[in-house]
Amino acid sequence: MKKAVQLLIIGAFCAGMIVVSCGKDKPLSSQANESTITTEGSIFELDTLNSRIEWKGFKVLKTENTSHFGTIKFESGDVTVKDGKLESGNFVADMSTLTSVDLKDDAENLNKFNGHLKSDDFFETNKFPTASYEITKVTPNSQGDYNTLLDGNLTIKGITKPVQFNANVLVKEGEISIATEPKDIMREDFGVKFQMPLANGLIKDEVNIQILIKALEKK
Repeated sequence: MKKAVQLLIIGAFCAGMIVVSCGKDKPLSSQANESTITTEGSIFELDTLNSRIEWKGFKVLKTENTSHFGTIKFESGDVTVKDGKLESGNFVADMSTLTSVDLKDDAENLNKFNGHLKSDDFFETNKFPTASYEITKVTPNSQGDYNTLLDGNLTIKGITKPVQFNANVLVKEGEISIATEPKDIMREDFGVKFQMPLANGLIKDEVNIQILIKALEKK
C-alpha cells in the first residue's frame, strides 16, 4: 500500500509536459535577427511520430524511487519559417498519451500510475484533453550551447503562463528541428497538485521539461 501511494503521489510531476537532450553540439542556423509571430513565410507541419515532450519529477525526500520520468506525444502543430529563419510556432500535446517510462516494465503499476495522472486529482484529461506551447518571439543567441532563445505561452489545464526556453534550432531544406534546453517549471502555477495537502508536500514543485520538435515543409 505504501508503495502504491508513493506512485500515485509522484504523478503530479509530469505537469510540465513538455524530450531528448539536445546535448552540447550547437547546430548551425541561418537565424540573424529577432523575429516575432507572423503569418507570412513557409509553413512546416509537425512530424508527430518524431516529436515529443519528456518530463522528469522528483520527490522531496530521497527514497529508492527518487524520481519518475516519461513522455507525452503531440497531437498537432506547425511552425512558420521565413527567409530560412524560424518565425513562430504552435504545438498541441495530447494529454491522453501521458505515460511513465521508468515503469514501462511494470504493467500493473504503470496502468495505475498513468490512470491516476489523468484523473481529476491531477490533469483532468477528460476536461483538459490537450496542452499547448505557442512561440511568440524568436531571438538568436551567439553565447553558450544553444543558438536560439524562444519566448512563448505554455498552457496546461486551461492556465496560460509565459515560458522562455533556450533551444537549438536547425533549419535546412524542407525540414526544421527544435530541441529545447531542459527547464524547470512550477507545476502548481498550472493547478497541478495532489488534492491531499500533506501528500502534495512530498513532491517537489519543480518539474523538469524538455521539448523536441521535428517539422516538415508542407508541399
